[in-house]
Amino acid sequence: ASGIADNLLLTTYLSARCPVAVAPAMDLDMYAHEATQQNLRTLARRGVHIVEPGEGELASGLQGKGRMAEPDAIAAFVGGLLREKKKSLAGKRLIVTAGATIEAIDPVRFISNHSSGKMGYAIAGELADRGACVTLVTGRTELPTPAGVERVDVLSAAEMYDAAVRAFEGSDGAVMCAAVADYTPADYHDDKVKKKDGDLSIPVERTPDILGTIGPQKTHQFLCGFSMETKDLVENSSAKLAKKNLDMVVANNLKGAGAGFGVDTNVVTFITPDGTRELPLMSKADVADAILDEILKRRSL
Repeated sequence: ASGIADNLLLTTYLSARCPVAVAPAMDLDMYAHEATQQNLRTLARRGVHIVEPGEGELASGLQGKGRMAEPDAIAAFVGGLLREKKKSLAGKRLIVTAGATIEAIDPVRFISNHSSGKMGYAIAGELADRGACVTLVTGRTELPTPAGVERVDVLSAAEMYDAAVRAFEGSDGAVMCAAVADYTPADYHDDKVKKKDGDLSIPVERTPDILGTIGPQKTHQFLCGFSMETKDLVENSSAKLAKKNLDMVVANNLKGAGAGFGVDTNVVTFITPDGTRELPLMSKADVADAILDEILKRRSL
């Protein structure tokens, strides 16, 4: 704030023409001091972006504001600055579903799948970076909520159906990436099902079809679905395009190297009414970027 350039960092700052962010961290009395606050206001007036410190236990043992923002939060903040030029979705409301659903058998056991939610969370984060108002309907996952995203936690396919259908009505589009269970136990047992001699059969019934419901009902919205297959990828995924009235399907083969559950990369094929386009092995963040570029190329949301 004072223009002192007696080290490499401050000399670089005074020469910088790019966006600049600072993440102040100090003891609570130092942070609250008028000199510190005045300097922060000065920097803000000059266009410097301030990453607010957190509240909690400080190095001195005191409790209060001044704790350095978490590295993930700082990285997300800076990432948003780097993407400022891509605010092409400002004012638009988009829905993303992500993660696996859980279909309870009893208080102990459930039916689910291996989805980590990484692909859907990458898409939600990229949408927010482009200025969209994002509602992320998510199954259980250990992932942190992407910066600027409204998160709605659900467990079962029925809960995801209710949340997604409700949110879709007032949206401009949706990317349905969640691994939703196709079947759920027909009966829930209030007590743990005890082990007995012999085999056990659990009757199951179909879960509500989210895409099958909102696809035929969509008006102006762009609707992108996901498809995971182990064989006949294009044939099986293309069938969903017409059957569920989708604008686009993102398909990947679980058996492909670098694709599938839990990893940070993916290999996908875009399926649209115009044909198919296979992308090379990419990070899921780059796949999310490519998906949104494709959507915007096809529809001005």
